[in-house]
Amino acid sequence: MGETSAATGPDFSLGLAISEVPGKGVLAGRVGDDPVLLLRRADGWFAVSGHCTHYGGPLAEGLIEDDTVRCPWHHACFDLRSGEALRAPAFAPLTRWKVEIEDDRVFVREHAPAATPRQSPASDKVERIVIVGGGAAGFSAAEMLRRRGYKGELTLLSADNAPPCDRPNLSKDYLAGTAPEDWIPLKPDGFYPKHRIELRLNAEVAAVAVKSREVITTAGERFAWDRLLLATGAEPIRLPGFDHPNVHTLRSLTDARALIAAAAGARTVAVIGASFIGLEVAASLRARGLTVHVIAPDVVPMEKVLGRELGIAIRVLHENHGVRFHLGETARGYDGGHVDLASGSTIAADLVVLGVGVRPRTALAEAAGLTVDKGVVVDRFLRTSAEGVYAAGDIAKYPDPHTGEPTRVEHWVHACRQGQVAAMNMLGDPTPYAMAPFFWSHHYDLSVNYVGHASSFDAAPVDGSIHKGHATISFLKDGKRLAAASLGRNLQNLEIELELERA
Repeated sequence: MGETSAATGPDFSLGLAISEVPGKGVLAGRVGDDPVLLLRRADGWFAVSGHCTHYGGPLAEGLIEDDTVRCPWHHACFDLRSGEALRAPAFAPLTRWKVEIEDDRVFVREHAPAATPRQSPASDKVERIVIVGGGAAGFSAAEMLRRRGYKGELTLLSADNAPPCDRPNLSKDYLAGTAPEDWIPLKPDGFYPKHRIELRLNAEVAAVAVKSREVITTAGERFAWDRLLLATGAEPIRLPGFDHPNVHTLRSLTDARALIAAAAGARTVAVIGASFIGLEVAASLRARGLTVHVIAPDVVPMEKVLGRELGIAIRVLHENHGVRFHLGETARGYDGGHVDLASGSTIAADLVVLGVGVRPRTALAEAAGLTVDKGVVVDRFLRTSAEGVYAAGDIAKYPDPHTGEPTRVEHWVHACRQGQVAAMNMLGDPTPYAMAPFFWSHHYDLSVNYVGHASSFDAAPVDGSIHKGHATISFLKDGKRLAAASLGRNLQNLEIELELERA
């Protein structure tokens, strides 16, 4: 989690001359020690909390666009009038404050009642919705359905044995031992019965019957639906030669618990793959004092995603923290004590973590007869080829509004947002998915914010200094910016997000 900054600016509880409040934009201030954003509009005054409800990011440093504010840390977006969390990764609204005008002064002194979120037009017309998948997209859809007024039956079928969790944190603070487990669930257990979400854990779905509109589990249970969301996510790729109890992947809370337990009795770990997940695991296990080896065929870690200069800088950062790289190498197998490399050498390791990518879980969609092409094909409203069936998250191959190309993206925030948009569409509120994908990656004291999607690029110019941790790398194709990675330039990353979404 991030560390929240102290509240600054004028204390609104003491009053402020109306003339000091800009007619346009937002004034950041405080009520005592609580940060507050004050919005002045022709139809009234509005005030909301200045801390993001995701990780506590300082919204005063974010991007104001019309009546919304985007968090500088992880790009959550809020309505400044109602406080509603419009975009993941935040799900809880901002606290609202009461604004009072006395003579020519404006005062903010006490909380205001929470606003009622906008209701979708068909929220009382759809009677049964089933969501298959308890990850980011599935949870976000369920939460948004209830938020937007859906009153019918809502079943969330999850193959996991734990409720939906904050998966990005599994490889970061939680694995490093600096975040307690009670930070990990997206909502407390009581959230689901309170909002009449039937969360079924350990529920493996065997088949989707499109004609009869049923979902059948391996236990033989049948769930009827009027709308169905497939949010089955992706599964880690396992390599041949690595079928051993000391070999781990990291995708779920169960995986993280098992890896933490294994790390407690280990001294050396081999991470196969220099991906984001692989290097975040490397940093977290170094924080636990393990000797870490990273084995990957790449000459420069993540060069295909982040470009050569940033890839080299991240490698050097890890080396400075004691990580030992074996690049240009292919791991062939593990016998419980040593990893065999294609070059003929071996690396001693008490345990192994595979971070070589994931594959989308599309088997259910294929068996149901949906159109599948390296992902479940959807339109811009996330509708599949079958009426009443939607798909979101890692499995969804959607038309990228920026490039026009069919695209599948494997980012947690992206999956959350697609789940939210799918919910609106299932309720008859036509909402095209047009958000720029976003993810963040954390390595020791370096955070990388990445917005957009560039499956390939022909230039990656750097503005600023990667070495000083203050730079933006743009990923261009034929002169067009498709994505950007930023270090220490959170506001600029938000501005690029808005630029991509308006293009």
